[in-house]
Parts: sequence; C-alpha cells; structure tokens
Amino acid sequence: MPLITSAYLSFVAGLLAGFSGAALLATAAGICCAVYGLHRRDATASAIGLLVVGGAVIALLSAVPAKRVTRQERAAESERVEATTLGRARARASESIDNVFGADAKMAKALLIADQHEIPPEMRDRYARAGIIHMLSISGLHVAIIAAALLLLLRLARFPPALAAVISLVVIVVYVAVIGAPPPAVRSAAMLGVSAASAAWQRPTSPWASWAVGALVPLVQPRTVLNLGYQLSVVGIAGLIASGVLARRLLAPRLTGVRLTIGRELLTSIVASIVSAPLVAWYFGRLSVIAPLANLAAGPVIAVLQPTLFLALLFAPLPLVARFFAAAAHPLMILFDGIAATAAGLPGSSLAVTPTFVTVIAGGVAVAALLAAVLARHPAKPLLVSSVALVVVAWAPLVHRPYSGWVELHVLDVGQGDAVLLRTDRGRWVLFDAGRMWEGGDAGRSTIIPYVMRRGGVLESFVLSHAHSDHVGGAATVFSALRPRTFWDAAFPQGSRVYDRSLRAAREAGVRWQRVHPSDRFTVDGVTIEFPAPDSVWTASLSDPNEASTIALIRHGSVRFLLVGDAEAEEEGWLLEHARDELAADVLKVGHHGSSTSSSDAFLAAVRPSAAIISVGADNIYGHPSADVLAALRRVGAQVVRTDQRGTIIVRTDGRAITLEAEGRRWDISPASAAK
Repeated sequence: MPLITSAYLSFVAGLLAGFSGAALLATAAGICCAVYGLHRRDATASAIGLLVVGGAVIALLSAVPAKRVTRQERAAESERVEATTLGRARARASESIDNVFGADAKMAKALLIADQHEIPPEMRDRYARAGIIHMLSISGLHVAIIAAALLLLLRLARFPPALAAVISLVVIVVYVAVIGAPPPAVRSAAMLGVSAASAAWQRPTSPWASWAVGALVPLVQPRTVLNLGYQLSVVGIAGLIASGVLARRLLAPRLTGVRLTIGRELLTSIVASIVSAPLVAWYFGRLSVIAPLANLAAGPVIAVLQPTLFLALLFAPLPLVARFFAAAAHPLMILFDGIAATAAGLPGSSLAVTPTFVTVIAGGVAVAALLAAVLARHPAKPLLVSSVALVVVAWAPLVHRPYSGWVELHVLDVGQGDAVLLRTDRGRWVLFDAGRMWEGGDAGRSTIIPYVMRRGGVLESFVLSHAHSDHVGGAATVFSALRPRTFWDAAFPQGSRVYDRSLRAAREAGVRWQRVHPSDRFTVDGVTIEFPAPDSVWTASLSDPNEASTIALIRHGSVRFLLVGDAEAEEEGWLLEHARDELAADVLKVGHHGSSTSSSDAFLAAVRPSAAIISVGADNIYGHPSADVLAALRRVGAQVVRTDQRGTIIVRTDGRAITLEAEGRRWDISPASAAK
C-alpha cells in the first residue's frame, strides 16, 4: 500500500474518532503507535500514530466553533456568499436548469449541481432500496463520466492526447467551481488531476495513491469527512479499484470477449454494493439485496445521461440547442428512475435494518478487511480482522454511547410533513409525529429510525398531533422498531386507515395508548412535556382534525418550546381564551407548515417566539409557507428557519442559553424569556 494511502487512512480514522466522541481513545491509540514506532525505529508506524492524533485533535477543534455566529452575522455572511462570483454562477446555473429542463429540473439539479433540496424523501428512499442512491446526486462517478466524454470528443477532434487531457481537466475544474465545489466532485477533479499529471510526466502512479490524494483534498474542510456524498464517493472509487484488481486476478485468466466484459461489470457492481452497504444502512436504514443488478442496469444509463445533461447546461445561453439536449435526456431520466422503481419494487429487494454507531463502524472494518483479504497474497490476518469485526456487529446493540449533556429538539426534514424529536440530556427520546408514508416506504423507516439509531438512546414516548397521513404515516414502523412506552393521542375520530394501522401496530408492540387531556403532563429526565389542548368537549363539534391538534409545551429550565401540530385559527382562538398564559415560548414549531390558516397575529403576539421553525417540503403543491405568515413572524421578531431550505434543524439548550444548528453551522439566539 502506498505511503500516501496509509497516511490518508490514518488521518481519516483520527477525524472520524474525534467527530464521533472517541477522540481520547484515538489519541491514546495514536500515541501508543507512535511510541512503538520510535522503539522499533519504524518511521512509518510513528507517522501513522501522529496522523491519527492529528486527525482527532483537528476534529475536536472543528467540532467546537471558536466563535458562534449571531443571527445578524449569519445573515450578513449569507449575503456575502450569495454575492460572490461562485454564488452568482451557481444561482444562474440553477435558474438555467429550471428554464431548460422544466418538469425534469428536480432530478437535473441533483445530477448537475448537487442540489437535492427538491428531491422528495420517498424518492430518496426508492433509490436507497434499489441500492443506487449514490447515483442520484452528482458524485465522483458523474464528474469522471463527463471528463471521459470530453476527452473522447477532443480525441475525435484530433487534439493531441496531452492537450486533450489538459483541456478536459480545465473544463472539469471550472465546472466543479461553478456548481459550488461539492466534496465528491472536488475529490474526482483532484484524482483526475493526479492522473493527468502522471500521464504528462510519464510517471506511473498507483491507483491507490491517486485515490488517497483525491480523497485528501476536500478535507481542507475537516467536517467534509462526515458528508454522505464524500463518503460514498470515496468508498465507491475504492470498490472500483479493488474490483479491477479482482477482475485481473480472477476473471481475466478464465474469461474472454463479451463474457469477460459482463463479468467485470457484474463484479464491479457487487463490490461497489458491498463496500457502500454500511453507509447506506447507516443513513437510510436499508440493505439493498438487488443493488448489484440495479447498478449493472443503471450504470450504462448514467454513462449516457450525465454528458447529455452537461451539454444541456453548457448550451443554456442557446435555448434551442439546450432544449434539444434536455429533450434527449428526458427518456434517459425516465429510464433511470424506472430502473430504481422496478428494483425497489421487487419482493425482498431490500432489508430494513436499524444499525447503531458501533455496528456500522464494525461493519465498515469488516468490509475493508474482507477486501484486503481478497486482494492480499496472504489473507489470513485480514480474514481474522473481518471475523472479529463481524462478532462486534453481533454484540454492538449492547454498547451505549455517551450523551451531549444538552436537551435537544430535532426538527427532521421529512418533506411535506412533521417529525420532531426531543432528546434529553441523558439520551432518551420523545417523538412528536412521524411524517408521511408512500408506496413501499414511510418517513419512519427512511428517516426517523436511522436518525435515532445513529445517535443511540431509547424512544420513551410518541406524541401524535393529529391523524392526517403526513403526521402519522411512519408511526407503525416506529412502533415496531423502537417500541416506545407510551402513545399520546388526542383520539379525534377520523376513520383514517393509516391511523388505524398505527393503533394496531402500537397494540402489537406493547405500546401503552394514552388519551391527551388539557393539562396532562409527563416528565422525562427533568424535561416536562405538558398538553394545553385539545379539549375533547370542545373538539366534539369539529369536523377538521387540524383543529383538534395536540398542543405540546416543552419546558427545560427557563426555556420553553411550543409545538402546535396543524392547529389553525379556531384552535388558536380556543388557546387564547383558555390557556393564554401557557403560550409564551422561546421556540415555536409553526402550525400547519406555515399555512395562512394558522399563525394569527393575536396568537403570535401571545407566543412571542425568538425562533420559529417551519417543517415544510420543498416546492410543495400547497404553496407553504405563506408569505403573510412569514411577514407576521418577522413582525414579532422571530428568526425563521425552514426545513425546505436548511434541512434538519437542531435546537440545543441547557435550560438558559439556546443554540440553533442547521447545515453544519451553529448560532445563538436570545431566549424570549430574557426579554419578558
């Protein structure tokens, strides 16, 4: 293994350990390795140990911002970013894609500029079940395909090989910069640069060395190591290199012609599926059985689709030409999505899993060691490591992770729906609503369960605001997998099949059902959850479940969170009349996804939130959130944060101070209670 590859792996191991809370353990192990190297006069061992320590220390320094960003500073920084050349270029590219591709713009943005904000959760879940989620957004593979297509065109135009390589690389660098330099694309561009330099200087370079250099470049920003796209890109290329070695060793001596080509492609799909399996399980709660065949089918489609999309974007200033390429890409996008839908829809195509942090790390070690064993001349030691790692996978559910010591409210990005998780300072959870369901999946399986399992802890209770499918859709899956102790429910009669399914699942899982009454409350690790409404006597005359939403007031120290489900003006009026003194809150989860039927001026004046969080799907058909509601929130001085713009939003408090986190950034907000 090249030294640069060993250096990269050591540094990344330290980074991952530091970001996952195991910095002290990694530092101790790194120091021991360095001391051992000094004792044995092994410079490589000492360097590896020091790189592990360095990665852990850098992760610790990156995890705690030296200066938290205030609301005003964050707004000013956003304006500066948007005003930069790259920011304007990316915005123009997004606008061009909308103009050129029309209804296909959502997928085109994901594949061209790494913008997945408009990709609905059910679509991501479909691609995860099919095992081709890594193809849904621009990655190193997509950039490499574009580079190969450019190189082919230039060679056909009789450009000298060296000049063609340089021109192709320059175009790729400009393209990666214009789309905002996502980590997978940066990695691919760096690896292409190493390959081009190697060819120009006629100095053969190990593919593992090129892989390591390309993977190191994006780590100028250390938190990139936590980016899913970066992780999938790195392990995908590692699988590609390993499958090439395997093909030369196992297939080339036995097969020829078409059979060799098919064998290579199938082997590449199998290896890629194996090496990415721990990551897909970690992020999506799925193990795709059909992935090798789906990758084999989708690979040729992407190989043609990606250059076609690129040409459509390149010729955007010439609308007729751009629309010609967009029209050519349309059937390919339909075919690509059809492959995902067909693969995901096959019986037994994927297995639902609930991996823990230790399980995934051990699974990754097992996969890496298995690859090393296959490629090594003496496979005994790697096979032993893989076996030990698999034993750890079996016992991992018994391992508990340390907790942050803060109370946290996690407003999950589940598209057009609600799913809010409260985490106590001792790691126990309360879930408010469970998002939507769709054919073949739901937000519980695709988002909520993996989210909880990644962080560890027990789900104590589930609270349902009302029985609409965008709030109760994932409840049955959550009950089966996480088995909360209690199910709090307003019990408004509706006759919803999804709601009935959740009740049956709760009974089968042994979850105790509890009807919500005004002033009911329960406490988890010192955090109090109280229900000011609904009142069953009042709701008996209603026909709209929204107006019977469960209202939850969460108290920790002097900090208060108010969650109002889809409560509209009528229930807000009832609250103002019967529970006005209980409405004041520092953080408001805005009612009904920001609909104009909720968040009246009188209600917001009583709540007076410092922060207002809107859970809403991107480009939803309802037009949520309403411009009038956004204006009303600004009038009461609330900072508005939306899941369609920022993804999952985390609010942390120690009972006095409040910190918001979104898109990897943290900033403080002033508690509303401080001004009262």
